[in-house]
Amino acid sequence: QVQLVESGGGLVQAGGSLRLSCEASGRTLSPHAMGWFRQAPGKEREFVATISWSGDITYYADSVKGRFTISRDNAKSTAYLQMNGLKPEDTAVYYCAARRTSVASPLPSVYDYWGQGTQVTVSS
Repeated sequence: QVQLVESGGGLVQAGGSLRLSCEASGRTLSPHAMGWFRQAPGKEREFVATISWSGDITYYADSVKGRFTISRDNAKSTAYLQMNGLKPEDTAVYYCAARRTSVASPLPSVYDYWGQGTQVTVSS
């Protein structure tokens, strides 16, 4: 089994920055694409960003494009989400996910493994 553990969430003022990390452990699942999703209270889980196994292909939700950057370090089995220019509407629980293929995807249904989530709260 594969475990994904997110970290780096917290409380930040609007305009601030946070960097989320997602470390994979357990059974090797290389190659695998990674994704970040979020869920705000009373809303459905939504796509944020995704990155291919090689890291050369990334996709972003329009709402975060230009502010968030997804990256990965395969030697550390870790994916990152750098979040700059945070807004109150970015407040949500952020989840990382992994799928057993190298192809990045914005669809949550194609991911095989999920982390437990980390809370991000942006105050106005």
